Amino acid sequence: CCLFFSRLIFGTLYPAYYSYKAVKSKDIKEYVKWMMYWIIFALFTTAETFTDIFLCWFPFYYELKIAFVAWLLSPYTKGSSLLYRKFVHPTLSSKEKVITDAQV
Repeated sequence: CCLFFSRLIFGTLYPAYYSYKAVKSKDIKEYVKWMMYWIIFALFTTAETFTDIFLCWFPFYYELKIAFVAWLLSPYTKGSSLLYRKFVHPTLSSKEKVITDAQV
């Protein structure tokens, strides 16, 4: 229960508020930072739907998920930016035409 609320607050509400501030201030650097976070968070949430079934028995699994979200958010580690730039952007760039063509 507490882990659910921690993830809700730190994984969703906190970033939503700072995304709002970035849009309001029109600070492009902040805007891009939060867009990268939301892309990574969406992928994490999607993956979590499947991994929860198989890994929920793993000791400290839920605590590790909270730590992962904190790592994504941290301005010191820049976790979401790192994952986006290193993995997501190159993958989506190479598959962009295929994905776009599949949508039609």
